Amino acid sequence: MKLLSIFKTMAAAAALSTTVAQPIAAAELAEIKSAGTINIGVLIDFPPYGILNTNNEPDGYDATVAKMLADDLGVEIKLVPVTGPNRIPFLLTGQVDMLVSSLAITPARAEQVDFSNPYAAIRIGVMAEADLDIASADDLAGVSVAVARASGQDTTITEIAPETTNIRRFDDDVSAVQALLSGQVQALGASNTVMTQIRQVAPGKFDEKFTLNQFRLAVAVTPDAPELLAYVNDFLARTTESGALNDVHVQWLDEPLPDFSE
Repeated sequence: MKLLSIFKTMAAAAALSTTVAQPIAAAELAEIKSAGTINIGVLIDFPPYGILNTNNEPDGYDATVAKMLADDLGVEIKLVPVTGPNRIPFLLTGQVDMLVSSLAITPARAEQVDFSNPYAAIRIGVMAEADLDIASADDLAGVSVAVARASGQDTTITEIAPETTNIRRFDDDVSAVQALLSGQVQALGASNTVMTQIRQVAPGKFDEKFTLNQFRLAVAVTPDAPELLAYVNDFLARTTESGALNDVHVQWLDEPLPDFSE
């Protein structure tokens, strides 16, 4: 039941927003340092990136990165819970100074906010039984694959898989995952967050075979905060080079930080 609850939470948080709000003056770097505090918007309904811990406080990969950034700045942090639909409006109306909220870089969003360099990525791939020899879409011939209906993985696999692939479409990720775990299908198209949960409940039984797509996640600031953005990019570069960011990524996602130079 715990696994199903996690997947249902993830599915509910999957919708992306392009809501537009009227921007106000941004809190720039010097102002934040002078105030001694920074307000950072984080999701709490998108595990393992955003969760509530046992103390009912924001936690997860995003919150951990946000705390690292505040410590680096030398200021106190206030983690502000946001949702997929309201996170950009919260930033543009000054309710937060920045977003570390699993926000994927898209052209439409780049017209509203300024993005840092990536600090994480949501990857869509194919997971299958460990002993099943699959290395590319061609190897899906004759294989039964579960996907959430109308999802990105459904669309991609439908386009690239051989005609003999048995694509089984389910209403949501929860049902697709159940099909894999119960042996109804041999493979699953899913995000890396879903695959991480599967590895935790069935260690060694399944592994990721190949990647379908990747959506890079970045910190967002308002367009009138260039010094703050430069600081964030410098912070990400330093923590990537030191390995600190990778350590946190491994802690929460059970896999290394993606190589964004590729």
